[in-house]
Amino acid sequence: MKKKVKPFQVINVLIMLFLIGITLYPMYYVVVASISDPILLKSHTGLLWKPLGEATLAGYQKTLANKSLFNGFKITLFYLIIGTLLQVVLTSFAAYVVSRKCFLIRRGVMKLMIFTMFFSGGLIPLFFVIRNTGLYNTIWVSSIPYAVSAYNMIIMKTFFESIPESLEEAAIIDGANDFTVFSRIIMPLSKPVVAVMILYYGVGQWNSWFPAAMFTRDRKIYPLQMILREILIENQAQNADSLIAAVEDTFSSELVKYCTIIVSTIPILIIYPFLQKYFEKGVMIGAVKG
Repeated sequence: MKKKVKPFQVINVLIMLFLIGITLYPMYYVVVASISDPILLKSHTGLLWKPLGEATLAGYQKTLANKSLFNGFKITLFYLIIGTLLQVVLTSFAAYVVSRKCFLIRRGVMKLMIFTMFFSGGLIPLFFVIRNTGLYNTIWVSSIPYAVSAYNMIIMKTFFESIPESLEEAAIIDGANDFTVFSRIIMPLSKPVVAVMILYYGVGQWNSWFPAAMFTRDRKIYPLQMILREILIENQAQNADSLIAAVEDTFSSELVKYCTIIVSTIPILIIYPFLQKYFEKGVMIGAVKG
């Protein structure tokens, strides 16, 4: 006997297909535009389903020849590796401390951290703090001031609290101290939530541009997203020696915009599948108090 399909299920499927379509189409548009003829692309309006004119990789060649882009990649990789490592380690330390029942003032500390999620001192006080601590116009300005997220810390804290206390008690009886308990018991059992933190912080570091825009003036330490911002928003074209070169550069800059988006997005898309298997488990366990 065939199972009867309910109208509600059909509507759900149609809605999900529609949401998938409007989510994936912008990326599809950028991919197709990046290999289209730049002159036809400049004058095109509306939807784009196939490359305009003859498909070309000239935009990618020009994009990859941009030295500023490669320098931005190097700086962003530094933020991604060092910044994410620093953030995950410090968030783990903070979450472990406030998850211990023996920490008498943990409720007060938690309230202070939650307070920072809703209220902040503002941009000007932050600027003075960064300048007076010597972080202004340095490579650390995108990492240290944003080292701990209260939201991420709460997720890790809730996950740590779900680990049976008997494991910690047995270790303490065997002579383990707090650092031993944290490093040899808590962290090995927390791989799912750690993977989620790496994903959260890593994507944040990869997409970060605001701290660099506000607190750096040296283009040598601009991250990739700042270079992308210049290309997309400011549209800073190189000086042309003739009118013909200027026209060609105007058309090619339109193509470079889309190529730059693809080049800057691919690395994070490659990393994501390796962390996906931990993502759902880590978020669900860390978001609900056990």
